[in-house]
Amino acid sequence: MTAAHNDILLAQVAALPALPGVYRYFDAQGNVLYVGKAKQLKKRVSSYFQKDHGGTRIGHMVSKIARLETTVVRSEAEALLLENNLIKSLSPRFNILFRDDKTYPYLKLTGNGTLFLKAVPSASGAPEPQTFPRVAYYRGSVEKKHRYFGPFPSAWAVKESIQLLQKVFRLRTCEDTVFANRTRPCLLFQIKRCSGPCVNLITPEAYADDVQHAERFLKGETQGLLQEMEARMMAHADRLAFEQAAEVRNQMTALSRVLHQQSVDTGTDTDVDILAVRVHGGRACVNLAMVRGGRHLGDRAYFPAHVEDAHALQGIEDDEEPPVAVEIQVLEAFMAQHYIGIPVPAALITSVAVDKVLVAALSQQAGYKIAAVHNPREQRRVWLEMSEKNADIKLARLLAEEGSQQARTRALADALDLAPDDLDALHIECFDISHTAGENTQASCVVFRQHKMQSSEYRRYNIEGITPGDDYAAMRQVLMRRYGKLAEALRSGEGTARLPDLVLIDGGKGQVSMAREVFSDLGLDLSRIVGVEKGEGRKVGLEELVFADGREKVYLGKDSAALMLVAQIRDEAHRFAITGMRAQRAKVRMGGSKIEEIPGIGPRKRAKLLQRFGGVRGVESASVEDLLGVEGISRELAETIYNALH
Repeated sequence: MTAAHNDILLAQVAALPALPGVYRYFDAQGNVLYVGKAKQLKKRVSSYFQKDHGGTRIGHMVSKIARLETTVVRSEAEALLLENNLIKSLSPRFNILFRDDKTYPYLKLTGNGTLFLKAVPSASGAPEPQTFPRVAYYRGSVEKKHRYFGPFPSAWAVKESIQLLQKVFRLRTCEDTVFANRTRPCLLFQIKRCSGPCVNLITPEAYADDVQHAERFLKGETQGLLQEMEARMMAHADRLAFEQAAEVRNQMTALSRVLHQQSVDTGTDTDVDILAVRVHGGRACVNLAMVRGGRHLGDRAYFPAHVEDAHALQGIEDDEEPPVAVEIQVLEAFMAQHYIGIPVPAALITSVAVDKVLVAALSQQAGYKIAAVHNPREQRRVWLEMSEKNADIKLARLLAEEGSQQARTRALADALDLAPDDLDALHIECFDISHTAGENTQASCVVFRQHKMQSSEYRRYNIEGITPGDDYAAMRQVLMRRYGKLAEALRSGEGTARLPDLVLIDGGKGQVSMAREVFSDLGLDLSRIVGVEKGEGRKVGLEELVFADGREKVYLGKDSAALMLVAQIRDEAHRFAITGMRAQRAKVRMGGSKIEEIPGIGPRKRAKLLQRFGGVRGVESASVEDLLGVEGISRELAETIYNALH
């Protein structure tokens, strides 16, 4: 094998020091093949070139090595951290790779907890937004001027927590611009999900108490919170303030119900990550479950690439070390790559034992001691068994869905953090506007569910009463018509009304802003709106996704299964809108038969009339003098046409 490599490379290998470090292999084109770490660089790297590996995966990689780079570090822990930083940035072909996921979502409480004490009422007496903190979904870097709770495993987990805070503590979720311009309470107040601070229906002090209680709930201080609320209720009762006592009692009842429904653990564990790994059929799954504030917030599955290639390489790296099971390799790779740059809880529960060096490196990076337990007891054992079962289910589902429409649905759900309980029930609606030079404007709504288009649920809307060609007004009208009654049904709680999980808009920022206004007016969830903005040169595969809730635009990549599904749904909405518009136009033009039935008007003169006046309606509105301007139309014929159409 050594004969296949140039002397410069082999001399470089021979000159390597016996120190800890990281090495990188490159092929002749400069592509990175593999990144590895070593206690002793010389011993580890030499092992690749000392024997013939034949046609194995190892041999395939070694035969491609054209160049080597190394970095010496002070310790094995430093080598491990550097190795995984490089793996994330370089994406080597023969390393276990986990998707460089988006930042985790957080729950945000605006303000730092003291603003309401400093707030000065406006001259008009209207409430100031900063006086009443807002609870919101957030994704991005945290700021000291606000309070953040999380991270959460998915957007769904954040939204569920926000709903709990609305039910129990009735905190506002509206944006400051909406808050500052309200003259009467919105639908959320009517259904007892908000205390109405926008119109002074609650004092700043009482609202601050609710915010403080919400914070304690999110931190897991549930028992102390219930005891404090009970003491407040009794104090109100002693003062004969029975209405206030009843309000606190109702909050306690709602909170107790939430704790029961969510199976909140009130033990000593407040922040824990549970990691379970499963490997089968050449694929692997790491299931990460999160416990925050004592509440199990759900889990998320990660599926690495290059598992077989990376495991094959492990067998030659150091003959003195026993081979590491592929499950351990995958889990260690996940932990090392995943926890770079994000907070690590002090307690980790793992399905297999991981290297102590890895745990020490994570502790060093975090600045506090991290404990990893792989054989837990009691409640921790229950959590681990749940995570292992979910890993089994999700890996089996992945293997079954590979290469199918279900895989596209799964990719879209993962890319947009939709995370429905049942992937089959993922409900997407997509809207498009179509017209001919501003006339015959129609909007289409197509439905995707159960991994396929549901043509029986498609809808068309004739758009009227707008300026011709105003696509924004058309979008506003169709969304209001589609979701106005649905919002009313949701408010009343009648029937089985349900919003789609995702509302796709064929358009960029302008169309998304219009959709945002409609959903804000109706009190609906803005995070469901996603615009499909055409890329540079309007080329297929370069589309970007625009979000109504303030998130940054996302480009999924032209080979992304998620983008393929988005494009499929968008194109179907466009097709349905175009066919509807053409049918409407043809229906109008059928009126041209009336023109053709007029004596002296044949197909040629009919075509000239329609072309001159833009359609039957134009001919009908034309005067006799206008008709005379068409080639071949005499005054007598013009008068005949006018009289026939009027």
